[in-house]
Amino acid sequence: MALITLGINHRTAPLEIRERVAFTPDRMPDAFRELRLATGATEAAILSTCNRTELYLAGDDDCAPAVLRWLAGFHEMAPADLENSIYVFRDSEAVRHMMRVAAGLDSMVLGEPQILGQLKDAYVLAREHEASGSFLSRLFEHTFSVAKRVRTETAIGENPVSVAYAAVSMAHHIFSDLSRNRALLIGAGKTIELVARHLSDAGVKDFIVANRTVERAQALAEAHGGRGIVLSDIPEHLRDVDIIISSTASPLPILGKGAVERALKKRKHRPYFMVDIAVPRDIEPEVAQLNDVYLYTVDDLRQVIEENLRSREGAAREAENLIVAGTQDFLSQIRALDAVSTLKQYRQRAEDLRDREVAKAVRALNKGNDPETVLRGLARGLTNKLLHEPSVQVRKASAEGRPEVAEWLRELYQLEALDPLDAPVTLEKL
Repeated sequence: MALITLGINHRTAPLEIRERVAFTPDRMPDAFRELRLATGATEAAILSTCNRTELYLAGDDDCAPAVLRWLAGFHEMAPADLENSIYVFRDSEAVRHMMRVAAGLDSMVLGEPQILGQLKDAYVLAREHEASGSFLSRLFEHTFSVAKRVRTETAIGENPVSVAYAAVSMAHHIFSDLSRNRALLIGAGKTIELVARHLSDAGVKDFIVANRTVERAQALAEAHGGRGIVLSDIPEHLRDVDIIISSTASPLPILGKGAVERALKKRKHRPYFMVDIAVPRDIEPEVAQLNDVYLYTVDDLRQVIEENLRSREGAAREAENLIVAGTQDFLSQIRALDAVSTLKQYRQRAEDLRDREVAKAVRALNKGNDPETVLRGLARGLTNKLLHEPSVQVRKASAEGRPEVAEWLRELYQLEALDPLDAPVTLEKL
């Protein structure tokens, strides 16, 4: 089974490229339906976050070129537009990469925990679309187990530094006392939940949460003493907020330059601090052109994050060792499964030969033949048939200059290596 991982992330592609190849929830059914047809893969999974888009595929052949063509075509791009941003991992390296992703070692925020949940969601989605078979299922389950070990056996998750934490930290550069500021959070997913928690810890007491469904917005807002609104109500609340942080799965911008410009006039140009964590972006990039608006994207948070990661470097090295061991363990399991399949075939063939020889012996006994002669004939016939094909193949391999086949036979049966000139072998019609 060939395993391929093809993707882009925050290290290989700018935000402008990442947002173009992001998979929105409404397009996932089409993606799963088309992906395997276009690539010939038997199993597939898709991970799409603000920092990465990755495709995991298992099949009989290396389908990486077909995957690249499909990914570009699905997002109405030319393959050349992605070639410089794409990375490809195969087989053991693909296994190791997935484990590094799950453990947070490949994240912008080293050791951040959210990516593990996102990877689990990707696995669930692949299963819902019947795209994940036995191979990818084993890989995902083993990966989650290794990631759990990394969390429990290293300090990689201590003093967590997330994108949400970095966004709130940057707000301190604009406002000295956050307790005086009101925040508008757009979206109600896990990232916004973390943002709300960090803002609350930083002293923000006045929250508005805007979401497609007001019930979800209200539930999140009330946990921090705020209130929920629907997305269409955002313009009427813009003049009253100072901090805007957005993270939704919308394929189109939610907040435009015109709405912000009108709100600024009503605010008498009191500054806005905005962070757009979403990919594709929720806030039109042109908003950054307005005076008194400090707009940051997920890529702008990198410096804040890097300053808080030095303490995790030792833990990261420990985590890498666990991942190397986890990769080897998974590959050993897969090889063992391959051996089990081969052994089943081998046993079935031996049992078929046995049944035929036993049936022949029973017929001979029913005819009144001497039992001892029948038993000896049974043993000789079974031995000859079991040894015939292996003997032919060993002689053929040796003649072709492949002595390792004979070495394997000696290893399987614990035979001593003998000089062929000193130990002639008679195969007697084998």
